[in-house]
Amino acid sequence: MKYIATLLLTMSLSFARGQDHIPQQLWGTWSLVSVENIHTDGSKISPYGEHPVGMLIFTNTGSYAIQILKANRSKVLANDKDKATAEENAALVRGNNSHFGTYTVDESKQVIEFHVQHAFYPNWEGITQVRTYSLENNLLTYTVTTPTNGGAAIAKVVWKKD
Repeated sequence: MKYIATLLLTMSLSFARGQDHIPQQLWGTWSLVSVENIHTDGSKISPYGEHPVGMLIFTNTGSYAIQILKANRSKVLANDKDKATAEENAALVRGNNSHFGTYTVDESKQVIEFHVQHAFYPNWEGITQVRTYSLENNLLTYTVTTPTNGGAAIAKVVWKKD
């Protein structure tokens, strides 16, 4: 009887917290398809190049990790990141975006919330990044309203399920 009461309580709490449900179709690894920043004047740029690379991992327990890289990055000539020139470091920074933490999903609003624990861009650490999303034919598309390069651009990010 105690087991049944505990089970019912757990189910009740889970139902009441419906927005915290993690859809099973998100679980696993995703490969980056594209990142496109769209400016208020309608112009578009690809901040990580035309064929960026990256991986997004969603666990079934609510953790995530994102890595986005510009595919064609120059190597550090000194073969030592501590001896990279200012220009090499600037290129490395512009060609990288990564963060990890926990996530929640509100399927009724089509929103993913990334609760950023640590990030390559430290301004995002400790905050929640809210993304509206769509999920269709193994493609996850979400919108970033606060991209790391600032300004009034909105980023459209597309991932393909592995």
